[in-house]
Amino acid sequence: MIVEVWDTINRRMEERPEGSYVVSILTHRKGVDKALEKVGEEATEFILAAKNGSSERTVEEAADLLFHILLALRASGEDLGDVLEELSRRRN
Repeated sequence: MIVEVWDTINRRMEERPEGSYVVSILTHRKGVDKALEKVGEEATEFILAAKNGSSERTVEEAADLLFHILLALRASGEDLGDVLEELSRRRN
């Protein structure tokens, strides 16, 4: 599933559909900083939801955080495949 989201992010950047949230973040005048700001915002919201014991909000905010981490990876010029390989390497 996460690879499908990554592929969608890349496709949005190739196609540049009007009104795309992905495109708006990744082409923002702040550059990579905009994507990183969003990671910070979503991390805070995730922490608060988890701390408050709200299961539904925790799941929603975790999804938002993962999505924005993917955007930040793309904005930084990194590839999800490298991250997945690193996770695989650490598993062994």
